[in-house]
Amino acid sequence: MRLRALLDSPSLGLRLLSGEEGLDRPVRGVMTTDLRDPSRYLSGGELVLTGLAWRRGPEDSEPFVRILAAAGVAALAAGEAELGPVPADLVAACARHRMPLFSVDEKVAFATVTEHVVRQVSGERAGDLAAVVERHRRLMSPGPAGGGPDVVLDLLGSDLDLRAWVLSPTGRPVAGAGADRLPASVRTLLAGEHLAAVRAGRPGPHRAVAGETVYSLFPVGGPPAGTEGTDRREAVLSALSGWLLAVEADADEWPAERLDLLHGVTRLVWAERERRDAARSVGRRLAREVLELLRAGAPSAEVAARLRVTAAALLPGAGTAPLWQVVVARLDWEGGPGLPEDERARAAGALLEEALAGPDGGRDTADGVAVVPAGGEAVALVPLSAAPGQETAEEKTGEKAAGEEAAGPPAGAEGAFAATALLDCLRAPLERGLDGLGGPGGRLTLGVSAAVHSPEGLRGALEEARHARRVAAARPGRVCAAGHEELASHVLLLPFVPDDVRRAFTARLLDPLYEYDRRHRAELVPTLEAFLASDGSWTRCAAHLHLHVNTLRYRVGRIERLTGRDLSRLEDKVDFFLALRMR
Repeated sequence: MRLRALLDSPSLGLRLLSGEEGLDRPVRGVMTTDLRDPSRYLSGGELVLTGLAWRRGPEDSEPFVRILAAAGVAALAAGEAELGPVPADLVAACARHRMPLFSVDEKVAFATVTEHVVRQVSGERAGDLAAVVERHRRLMSPGPAGGGPDVVLDLLGSDLDLRAWVLSPTGRPVAGAGADRLPASVRTLLAGEHLAAVRAGRPGPHRAVAGETVYSLFPVGGPPAGTEGTDRREAVLSALSGWLLAVEADADEWPAERLDLLHGVTRLVWAERERRDAARSVGRRLAREVLELLRAGAPSAEVAARLRVTAAALLPGAGTAPLWQVVVARLDWEGGPGLPEDERARAAGALLEEALAGPDGGRDTADGVAVVPAGGEAVALVPLSAAPGQETAEEKTGEKAAGEEAAGPPAGAEGAFAATALLDCLRAPLERGLDGLGGPGGRLTLGVSAAVHSPEGLRGALEEARHARRVAAARPGRVCAAGHEELASHVLLLPFVPDDVRRAFTARLLDPLYEYDRRHRAELVPTLEAFLASDGSWTRCAAHLHLHVNTLRYRVGRIERLTGRDLSRLEDKVDFFLALRMR
């Protein structure tokens, strides 16, 4: 297919703005993006569709077009639905780089252009199996005219007897197989196997076995594992930001035509992924403005006004959200060289969106949450509704000073997130994938704030979430999370005690007990733990250890003689408690 053919299709509504000399270029595919640098997803010959969300000023056009030209893109098509006529600086940049530039009329959906190009390109190279999908293709059309990825996956089932599902990197179901959903354990296993295969550098499709069933896993989006010039960590980061297509079949037994068909389906699904990502651009922009105002110390009234606009964009029709929650995520490496900070922040943001969506997709992250990169981290602003039948702090007092945050957490916040829930969603599928991100491995850490209801509260919530994330970072494990409730506890202090101080403190108190237990095969340390856990109650501790009270008194006396401490004193109990926690 040649670019010239696009102008010969009146239904596409394309108008050539520059680059007439390049109209004989072949078109090998189509991609919709608003990324500032989409080069990692370009292989050459694409028609790139963009809504211009990447453009903040005239100076952004030149680097964007230069990236497309270097990647061998066939042409650029800019939509007029959001920003109106195509900016002159973009036209000039395309002319300098000899990049054909089209404008897409605001009445024409990108899905229409994508559908036309994919149908033409697939028809030229895919054969009969691809024609089955393309003949009925409504994959990209949002709204009542189309059904999203489910349409093409249903066709795979009805015409080719292939059951298929689209899953997120955490195993969250995105589309597929109608009402026949995969069990959560299978979805988690497939997501983990997919990330492990990408980490190992194996090209897709990846073979996975769950029980007695064989699945073939096709990466959706980003450079495939094993692509020349692609770092494995870069491939894993792309996998963490994309989706996967799971097919209940063994692709090793397929002919080349069927493999080509499924690879074509993954490209269509990726276009849907890009469309959904673009739908979040407005909320992200507003959330970024809120964070910038907070960082600059803007007046509360200015922050509150921007919060109202942000709430209206994230929860349209729901009115102003009275409560806000902040969640912070960071992706790091333990040793070894890492990828740029912005790349890690982008991947952390994608994982944070997955965690906030929940394991079963119960919350629509495209509408309800804004996740933006900020200083190497990903920060999520989550608008919450007050719990039914409960009042906010302002409503209870009726006299609260403007902008003053009430002491303690606000009254009920419906849909608030807890650190443990986010951890449960992410840990199982990600630990295998993060294990090979260079050096000893990659780590994802998250911090969760309490719900607040004022600009001042939001400033504190942001710091609270960041402190909680640092607490999580001090813990072992590939995926760790901490919540605001831990910041008023010794849990906040212990991770930041220097290692030499920690070792000296625990050795002074516990080494005599360990040595005695080793020489006499006694159980003084377990007895000490049980005694403190029983709040110093002789009867409860003795019952828990199945000992006579006199035997317990003998052991506690031995502990006191060996350490020179008195377990009837609160100070000594606290010292033993902290020493046991810092082991």
